[in-house]
Amino acid sequence: MHRDRPRAALVVASIALLTGACTSVRDTGRGPGATASVPSIRETPGGYSVEIDPQGFVERIDNPYLPLLPGSRWRLKGKTADGREVDTITVLGRTRQVMGVTTTVVRDVVRLEGSLAEKTWDWFAQDLRGNVWYFGEDTAEYRGGEVVSRAGAWEAGVNGALPGIVMPADPAVNDASRQEFASGEAEDMGWVVQTGVRATVPFGSFDGVIRILEWSPLEPRIVAEKLYAPGVGFLAEEALSGGLERFELVGFTPGRG
Repeated sequence: MHRDRPRAALVVASIALLTGACTSVRDTGRGPGATASVPSIRETPGGYSVEIDPQGFVERIDNPYLPLLPGSRWRLKGKTADGREVDTITVLGRTRQVMGVTTTVVRDVVRLEGSLAEKTWDWFAQDLRGNVWYFGEDTAEYRGGEVVSRAGAWEAGVNGALPGIVMPADPAVNDASRQEFASGEAEDMGWVVQTGVRATVPFGSFDGVIRILEWSPLEPRIVAEKLYAPGVGFLAEEALSGGLERFELVGFTPGRG
């Protein structure tokens, strides 16, 4: 069902109400392997905690809204306050052990006006129910070809950092979760606000698109909207408040199924 896009002020107010009890992704019970070994989340007034059993994860990330198969590549173009950017996201044929879990390595390279601006290696894994988890990132910002900052880098299991769910197995309106947790460094949260959307970007038109709002208590005035299409994944991103930014998919190469 389509609804008008919330005004930024209303979005911020709604998010403030949800922040205190963010993690509410449903138990989908997907597949015969959905057993007690599936990771569990606790969100209490005392804090956020996750119990991880490496046996609760699978090798392939085939969630329809975030299919991270080796060889997949997305190319998005956008404009920010700093100029025109091109973001290229590639699923590498590499894995990394994080908290005992075999994660898939994804490289994300951003170029600003043709020059390297940021390079990140992200680590994802999919649990037995089909939820896609984010286990951390090794990131660097560049200026003039030199690294100028590594702020935001974190790894689950190190210095109290914990993984979070970036894509539910079966997204539904009002699903909400912490996407990552590294105190003071990475605290993004996500909220599914719409499903069944039709969206058009330079790469094409898609049905069944979902809308997710993302925000962080570290930058409370910034709210971003992301669109994901089934079978493709990343489709578009736009800042609803806190900055001028919009990225749209201009090219996609599916990976090996």
